[in-house]
Amino acid sequence: MTIKATYYGANGWLIELDKTRILIDPWLNGDLTFPPGDWLIKGELAKEVEIPRSIDFLLLTQGQPDHAHPPTLEKINKSIPVIASQAASNVVSKIGFAEINTLKPGEAFKKNNINIQATSGASVPNIENGYIIESGQDSIYIEPHGFLDKQIKRRNIDLLITPVIDFSLPLAGKFIKGKTVLPQLLKLFNPTTVLASTTGGDITFTGLINNLIKVDGSVEDKTLLKDSSATLISPEPLKEYKFEKANQS
Repeated sequence: MTIKATYYGANGWLIELDKTRILIDPWLNGDLTFPPGDWLIKGELAKEVEIPRSIDFLLLTQGQPDHAHPPTLEKINKSIPVIASQAASNVVSKIGFAEINTLKPGEAFKKNNINIQATSGASVPNIENGYIIESGQDSIYIEPHGFLDKQIKRRNIDLLITPVIDFSLPLAGKFIKGKTVLPQLLKLFNPTTVLASTTGGDITFTGLINNLIKVDGSVEDKTLLKDSSATLISPEPLKEYKFEKANQS
């Protein structure tokens, strides 16, 4: 059994399970801006990336533009089925996607050998989604802000895609809790591999908020996995990582 994962920077991933290709939270072209304007925060890619081919599903965790990025979504084939949080579903509906499967935490989408279960994610301001993605013996957990659903029961997950750094703002507190939540994720899921997400890629941020953000942690911190046998990878953008394990009878 094999899992493949390619990182696009920020929150974007292309994963493949059982030959099913799932594009997650892509920001591949154009700038990233939030209301009310660039003065608040603006992200710029060092270079744009082509939309990957042969996408089976588009999976969106949140409706914020760093997850449901309108300029990128405009370039994606609108016939590709979308699985998304309520807020993200509202975004892709306006852009014209034909098949939208809205999941609330606890709900699941099943097709062929793929099962995608939504978990409770970050509140920005409404509760958004994380996901457990399964196909046969392969499994992935992804949640981009480090918010763990307390309803998830202990179980084995092969691959975690999660931030491993905390980000906070004055007054607002931590809005990405990767370092804080990682010990809980390791205990809950006993993963083989952790892929650091959310804060990587060749991206430049400017604006008022960017200057106020406080960072706690580092992907180079060897103590992050001190009580786990998992491997931590800080992924290179556009490099495909392959994770294989022997079939179990």
